Amino acid sequence: MSNFYEERATMIAAGDLQEFVPFGRDHCKHHPNALNLQLRQLQPASELWSSDGAAGLVGSLQEVTIHEKQKESWQLRKGVSEIGEEVDYDEELYMAGNMVIWSKGSKSQALAVYKAFTVDSPVQQALWCDFIISQDKSDKDYSSDEVERCICILQSSCINMHSIEGKDYIASLPFQVANVWPTKYGLLFERSSSSCEVPPGPPREPLPTLFSMLHPLDEITPLVCKSGSLFGSSRVQYVVDHAMKIVFLHTDPSIVMTYDTVQGLHSVWALRRVKTEEGNVVLKFSEQGGTPQNVATSSSLTAHLRSLSKGDSPVASPFQNYSSIHSQSRSASSPSLHSRSPSISNMAALSRAHSPALGVYSFSGVQRFNLSSHNQSPKRHSFSHSPSSNSNGSFLAPETEPIVPELCIDHLWTETITRLRKKNSQASKVFITSDLCGQKFLCYLVESELQLRCVKFQESNDKTQLIFGSVTNIQAKDAAPVEKIDTMLVLESSGNLVLYTGVVRVGKVFIPGLPAPSLTMSNTMPRPSTPLDGVTTANPLSKLLGSLDEVLVSPVPELRDSSKLHDSLYTEDCTFQQLGTYIHSIRDPVRNRVTLELSNGSMVRITIPEIATSELVQTCLQAIKFILPKEIAVQMLVKWYSVHSAPGGPSDHSEWNLFVTCLMNMMGYNTDRLAWTRNFDFEGSLSPVIAPKKARPSETGSDDDWEYLLNSDYHQNVESHLLNRSLCLSPLEVSQMKDEDFSQNLSLDSSTLLFTHIPAIFFVLHLVYEELKLNTLMGEGVRSLVELLVQLARDLKLEPYIDHYYRDYPTLVRTTGQVCAIDQGQTGSMQYPPFFTPEPPSVYQWVSSCLKGEGVPPYPYLPGICERGRLVVLSIALYILGDESSLSDESSQYLSRISIAPLKPQAEQEESRFSFRHSASVSSLGERLVVWMTNVGFTLRDLETLPFGIALPIRDAIYHCREQPASDWPEAVCLLIGRQDLSKQACEGNLPKGKSVLSSDVPSGTETEEEDDGMNDMNQEVMSLIWSEDLRVQDVRRLLQSAHPVRVNVVQYPELSDHEFIEEKENRLLQLCQRTMALPVGRGMFTLFSYHPVPTEPLPIPKLNLTGRAPPRNTTVDLNSGNIDVPPNMTSWASFHNGVAAGLKIAPASQIDSAWIVYNKPKHAELANEYAGFLMALGLNGHLTKLATLNIHDYLTKGHEMTSIGLLLGVAAAKLGTMDMSVTRLLSIHIPALLPPTSTELDVPHNVQVAAVVGIGLVYQGTAHRHTAEVLLAEIGRPPGPEMEYCTDRESYSLAAGLALGMVCLGHGSNLIGMSDLNVPEQLYQYMVGGHRRFQAGMHREKHKSPSYQIKEGDTINVDVTCPGATLALAMIYLKTNNRPIADWLRAPDTMYLLDFVKPEFLLLRTLARCLILWDDILPNSKWVDSNVPQIIRENSISLSEIELPCSEDLNLETLSQAHVYIIAGACLSLGFRFAGSENLSAFNCLHKFAKDFMTYLSAPNASVTGPYNLETCLSVVLLSLAMVMAGSGNLKVLQLCRFLHMKTGGEMNYGFHLAHHMALGLLFLGGGRYSLSTSNSSIAALLCALYPHFPAHSTDNRYHLQALRHLYVLAAEPRLLVPVDVDTNMPCYALLEVTYKGTQWYEQTKEELMAPTLLPELHLLKQIKVKGPRYWELLIDLSKGTQHLKSILSKDGVLYVKLRAGQLSYKEDPMGWQSLLAQTVANRNSEARAFKPETISTFTSDPALLSFAEYFCKPTVNVGQKQELLDLFSSVLYECVTQETPEMLPAYIAMDQVWFRKPILILMSIILYFK
Repeated sequence: MSNFYEERATMIAAGDLQEFVPFGRDHCKHHPNALNLQLRQLQPASELWSSDGAAGLVGSLQEVTIHEKQKESWQLRKGVSEIGEEVDYDEELYMAGNMVIWSKGSKSQALAVYKAFTVDSPVQQALWCDFIISQDKSDKDYSSDEVERCICILQSSCINMHSIEGKDYIASLPFQVANVWPTKYGLLFERSSSSCEVPPGPPREPLPTLFSMLHPLDEITPLVCKSGSLFGSSRVQYVVDHAMKIVFLHTDPSIVMTYDTVQGLHSVWALRRVKTEEGNVVLKFSEQGGTPQNVATSSSLTAHLRSLSKGDSPVASPFQNYSSIHSQSRSASSPSLHSRSPSISNMAALSRAHSPALGVYSFSGVQRFNLSSHNQSPKRHSFSHSPSSNSNGSFLAPETEPIVPELCIDHLWTETITRLRKKNSQASKVFITSDLCGQKFLCYLVESELQLRCVKFQESNDKTQLIFGSVTNIQAKDAAPVEKIDTMLVLESSGNLVLYTGVVRVGKVFIPGLPAPSLTMSNTMPRPSTPLDGVTTANPLSKLLGSLDEVLVSPVPELRDSSKLHDSLYTEDCTFQQLGTYIHSIRDPVRNRVTLELSNGSMVRITIPEIATSELVQTCLQAIKFILPKEIAVQMLVKWYSVHSAPGGPSDHSEWNLFVTCLMNMMGYNTDRLAWTRNFDFEGSLSPVIAPKKARPSETGSDDDWEYLLNSDYHQNVESHLLNRSLCLSPLEVSQMKDEDFSQNLSLDSSTLLFTHIPAIFFVLHLVYEELKLNTLMGEGVRSLVELLVQLARDLKLEPYIDHYYRDYPTLVRTTGQVCAIDQGQTGSMQYPPFFTPEPPSVYQWVSSCLKGEGVPPYPYLPGICERGRLVVLSIALYILGDESSLSDESSQYLSRISIAPLKPQAEQEESRFSFRHSASVSSLGERLVVWMTNVGFTLRDLETLPFGIALPIRDAIYHCREQPASDWPEAVCLLIGRQDLSKQACEGNLPKGKSVLSSDVPSGTETEEEDDGMNDMNQEVMSLIWSEDLRVQDVRRLLQSAHPVRVNVVQYPELSDHEFIEEKENRLLQLCQRTMALPVGRGMFTLFSYHPVPTEPLPIPKLNLTGRAPPRNTTVDLNSGNIDVPPNMTSWASFHNGVAAGLKIAPASQIDSAWIVYNKPKHAELANEYAGFLMALGLNGHLTKLATLNIHDYLTKGHEMTSIGLLLGVAAAKLGTMDMSVTRLLSIHIPALLPPTSTELDVPHNVQVAAVVGIGLVYQGTAHRHTAEVLLAEIGRPPGPEMEYCTDRESYSLAAGLALGMVCLGHGSNLIGMSDLNVPEQLYQYMVGGHRRFQAGMHREKHKSPSYQIKEGDTINVDVTCPGATLALAMIYLKTNNRPIADWLRAPDTMYLLDFVKPEFLLLRTLARCLILWDDILPNSKWVDSNVPQIIRENSISLSEIELPCSEDLNLETLSQAHVYIIAGACLSLGFRFAGSENLSAFNCLHKFAKDFMTYLSAPNASVTGPYNLETCLSVVLLSLAMVMAGSGNLKVLQLCRFLHMKTGGEMNYGFHLAHHMALGLLFLGGGRYSLSTSNSSIAALLCALYPHFPAHSTDNRYHLQALRHLYVLAAEPRLLVPVDVDTNMPCYALLEVTYKGTQWYEQTKEELMAPTLLPELHLLKQIKVKGPRYWELLIDLSKGTQHLKSILSKDGVLYVKLRAGQLSYKEDPMGWQSLLAQTVANRNSEARAFKPETISTFTSDPALLSFAEYFCKPTVNVGQKQELLDLFSSVLYECVTQETPEMLPAYIAMDQVWFRKPILILMSIILYFK
């Protein structure tokens, strides 16, 4: 150890001295709550000194009492950034009074307040803590869990936790907390033991003292400890020992250090989660000894704890039921406890613990129970208890669920007992530090003995436990770790700051600007050339410190320690007079910064310099450290550090020179006599270690200085300068003599530190050299390193190495040079390590052998240092040799790993980092290489710095991968292969759903001048790409807007009076208003999910404008003038639809919360209907789940009918198919049938009941829930009640029950499990065809006993009411099951007699139902449609165009023709369902033909036979079917039909038909062309509700079908638009897609080309989608592996990033592909290169680097001359690179060109020289 403390000890200069004041202190003064914190309390002592006059001083000293000073405290830590990257600034947590202030640094400023918290009572402690949010509580998955970063603030009765996400938690504390500690898992509480806690009587167990809380919402649970007992078996028990105080807690490794106040010993414990079996052991204790007395004990324990909590804190305790601690009532029945029965007195325990035999075991402290309170350490404050808290166990606690412990501590180490131990030797400061070689030490400072004790510890090989070693004591007054450079600062009692690494002393720290302990200079500074920093400069701290006389007030000078005098750097020049201790203590270490508290109360913050700043020196040090034995490595580093960090140390430039000199000195060289090291220019003073004689001060200068100049590089450069020759200056004679005498007797000193390790050091430095050759940016470093290596190689006489360096750098390596002789005798002591090879390992050599296919020896590598070499070797092995095992195999045959010791655990970790994770979609070698390289963190930037020859194979692999990558590769892989389109896609895919690129950011204010029609937010860019040829979108907007007045065009005939004319106009307006009120439903479809609302503004809802303008004078026509009768409540449903349309604009990905929904509630009552619709819309797009239950309740109690309807349907739609209980309850209240028979009759409006019934269907969709199905089945035929209840609009209720039943049993067919006794199909059939009502079983028969007094239905079923619901229920239950028998029930009757029994309208439903059941039989042609019509109708039906009617007695022509049109309409509708959203051409043609036919029928002369109403209904149904097939496509022919029908307003055209036509228009442009319809079961059910083919007669008509259900189409809409977005411009563009369909029973596997942006077919039909070249890079999305990837793309506005290939233009700029560069190529190679004009490069590529290259290297200047050849070469290279898509090869080509054509002369010359 003696050589650690050298006589010539060095000094280390600290940098960056700054005055330190906690940032929070200043903020506190200005904080609004600072009134109760008077300034005086917080005033630092330094400010008090400066108070004027003695009285002021005394006065202020009286005010500042010690007690108040304690109120202020702070802690610092390393800054944590949001993303988790490395940041180098501090964060400070400051507490004073009731406030906690968290301030953070940043790159730009020192500190700024990040958050300030004010709490109600004084803060006792504040800390940072990370809580784990995870479902799994096991230790293994800790790393993958999410972490919630929090600030915890402890008050006397509760603890507040604030997470940085903004969540706040408060947990009340069931006991007084003495201390709280953050752990890896959560918080750890130390209960303060109070003086009156004396358990009454022997059986009472003490209460636990340590508790944990793993998450702010978890319970506080006791901690258990596991320790070996005296007999070797371990046992688990609660921590109950009051003498155990925690002094330190660390998270990684997770350890706790405790101090036992009785024995005066420190122990270390491992903290971990409890294993389940241990938890059970603790809880089972009571069950083993089941004596009654035992139970009483446990409950009295609970009682004791409870009363304790009453005495301690006013808050109700979560421990009320703390029966878990009956684990502690250990009865006398367990034998192992006899030895430690709780009744042993304390003295006995003490003496036993001190006996030498027991001293060996460290468990004595653990299992001792201190039952009395005399053994408290004097430091602890005792909290007084209320007198009532004496617990005598008089009442028993009820047995309740036990609290399971969550954390456990395992004993690891206890310090050995010494006789001289003082009582209060508790550690005041504990920290973990590691030395320069990575050995870890746990250091604890015992202030009472002025000792820092350091315990070395390490992980065991299997990483499961920590092994502690010996203790080293260092005399110290204070200490702090310097984490960044693996050292620690120690403040000695003499006042010196000393730096240690581990337990090795490095040197004293010199702080410029702080007066060293009274420095009197007897001489000038040591080296005049470099005055010491800060001593001669103006003193920045003079203000802070006052003048020296003022500060050094201490009248008792410390004893001068003469033995330490020679520690000083200025041994010859300076004397120390240590008068006052300057530095009082050290605190707040962060990275390499630390705060020093001075004795006058002020604080300064200093920075300890780093080990090395240049990358080259760092790498060399790392390599040498790796290879040397630990002790030697530490000494080497200590020496280097003290040289490097001496006051006035080197700049970066000369750091290398300093390193070489230092290293060679340590190897035994005399660097002053070596020619090449002698001339090193160190800018800055040299440390005395290297050159004591150089530091000799001399004012006059000497001959040596002149020699130095003559030998300098500068002199040689000047000498060889041309000017020199022309001026005929004769070269100066440098006295050669000196050189001669140098070279004669140069030999190495073999006694130095590193002499024996020279070969090992040489070899690792050679490997570093090879590694640096693989980085083109380190060329400078390689050259510096060669000089050192050559010198060592010469002296070691290693010819092959010298040759190797010469070949690399012929100019640098002189053939002759100084050789330092090594004594023959000494060579034996040099250790040639086993891995030393006589032939130099060369990575280039290795790669070229590989390429030639020769056998190659493993290449040596240093783990963690030569990572690039390793990467190159493995990738070549994989890609060139094709050895797939090279990556997976740990001990690879291609690498030999250099190590001196057995594998360190850390190295194993490195290994596993490189192991190859197999990815699903990796097939070829190139793909494996690329994926592996990304896994090890290799990026494009790294690739660019590899030498081009080495990079070529990797670039080749990348080139092949780029052509056809898999769409599911991670982002990093796509970046590496240069597919930005894919990497951006991958990156977007990981983002949470939010605004996508395409969301239009048009502020709504743009169209203020024109009225907002609710369609401003549509994405124009995409729509203009989809429909680029015409203005159909504007036309749709015009048709669907309802915010502008309509044009009322009425001609005034002469005979009309003015009054009549006004009435006429208003009647006309009333007709037009029927249309206006029907528009919002269609508008909702058109603008579906197109808008992201601003959370601070309410949603704009466009007005529903029911006024008109009459030409020619544009007078306003209004319905409210009172001239005509307007139906009451006419607009209520129109407003509702308007609200829904506005709400449906909100995209599901928007950020919306409960508050915003409530915020939109209108002030005026007349807008309530719109708000009701808005609520329903929020349910349909999934946002209503965020609305708080309280608010839902609030809305429902208002009793507003519309709001209830909207809310119930919305909530149900949001919880589709979830069987959610809370929603079920909500709906059941509104359905009498679901309430118990005895419940109060609630007066629920009929429409609300209908909505609730459909809601039940939605919530239970597809679940086949028996009870629900049974109730709904009965409800279809609910008879009217006696008191006129259930008598109006019964049809809609019955239909709703049918639809709901269909949804509940959706698609289950005959597999309805557990419902066979309900006979569902038979019952439905009866409802459909009529018959005798069955007696109703079940609980509702009470209600229906007495029949209605008004409606006489008798006991037969009223088919007119029940048929539609029952028919659709059958259709939905047997949907797509192809069940023939059921389908035949639904066949249309084929005799005239039977036809008379069925309403023609019901035939439409039956046909539809039958076709939906026989799903696979539907064929898209008119022949199939006609096949649904029974023969009798086909033969006798009149063709509507004929003039004459055939007359027949027994046939009712009216019935036949009505049946005919309805059946055809039903078949068409089923066709629409079957091909919904498919854009199937034959289906479109077939339906279009029928639509045209119906249009002609309407104008036919004998349309009256069928009835215009029926024909209009059928036309509307066919139009809707057409729109379903073409949904989202915006087909022009369908648009024309819709537009034609929009203009028809008279005659039979009522509100319902307008509704249907505009719904068709909306479906056609669903979501602005982004959405289409799905044909899943759920979608069909939703569409059946929405498109039910009976349309309302007027705007308030809900008799047959509730209007609100029309909006359920949203549940069938799915995003299917794929929009290619150019990754460079971020604009949507066209791209060619190839879509491959899976084969089905109707067609083979086929491919189809589509020009995107386009709607894709349904995904389950597709096999794969491919972006086709040649213009864009190909991209394949394989759907056979799952559609999730594509679905996520489509849900984010369908953005698919594509990348243009070089030389191609987009389809917009060049539709035919005639302008692309490759179209202009010429056959002849040469002419092509000449013909290529560099100007045209811009059409190929937007890469700025390539454009500049073309600009500067390929354009001829004025006088070209011989350079033309070069320009041509560059042009052709550029052309080649761009057309072949390999721009990254450009630098490689140029590098090759330079190697081959520019350097051959040099190479030839050097070879000739060499062989001479």
